[in-house]
Amino acid sequence: MARDEYADFAERYDRFFGGRFDRHDARKISFFRNLFEQAGARRVLDCACGTGRDLHLLVGLGLDVTGSDISPAMLSRARRNLAEYDMDIPLVEADYRRLPATFAEPFDAVLCLSTSLAHMPTEHAMVTALRSMRGVLREGGLLVLSQGTTDRQWRERPRFIAAVSEPDFMRLFVIDYHDRGATYNILDLIPGSEAGDLQHWSTEYPLIPLRDDQEKLLREAGFGEAEFFGDWSGNPYDRERSGLLIAVAKR
Repeated sequence: MARDEYADFAERYDRFFGGRFDRHDARKISFFRNLFEQAGARRVLDCACGTGRDLHLLVGLGLDVTGSDISPAMLSRARRNLAEYDMDIPLVEADYRRLPATFAEPFDAVLCLSTSLAHMPTEHAMVTALRSMRGVLREGGLLVLSQGTTDRQWRERPRFIAAVSEPDFMRLFVIDYHDRGATYNILDLIPGSEAGDLQHWSTEYPLIPLRDDQEKLLREAGFGEAEFFGDWSGNPYDRERSGLLIAVAKR
């Protein structure tokens, strides 16, 4: 059995958001509400759901939501998070490269957020994953990808990024850039902690698909024309300035 990459990090993952599971960006809520209302989407799969934060957001929009993830540790944290809000959401351990083998009924939309696609080691593996996501979408259904590494960041290549800065907790990205990928080292500093002030975790992104890469991969996977946004306000993606890469593609 493959090692769970998130086994040592799942319990700390939500500190990205100040520890508040129910705190959501109002712009992100509006983005998904408008997108799914226009598409008539009701049944949604988050296929890299992690600790369930976006499941919580989607249920708040009145959607029929299912979550899946390859990491047992992240799913365990998601179950506890959602139970605190009395949310009974189906959670399934599944590899997003093999979704049709797990889900028989089609979805109106599939989400793969937070740079999850970049864990794939090659373009071929990414196309396999995207075809799998397409395979559980109804005709006309939507795929939504999001990624924090943008064309601008790749050009500027900042070594250090402060992800969280609070009086009792700081999280710092220390990034090692490679040919087409990167290693993200995550350093958590907890001032005054007797158990140790510094905790470290790292994750590999062997190949980070930027805007044009994603367009090509989506086309190879059988999707139609994709729209690209640079933030949750729905502004068009700008290769020179955008700090977020969001793709919306139709089956």
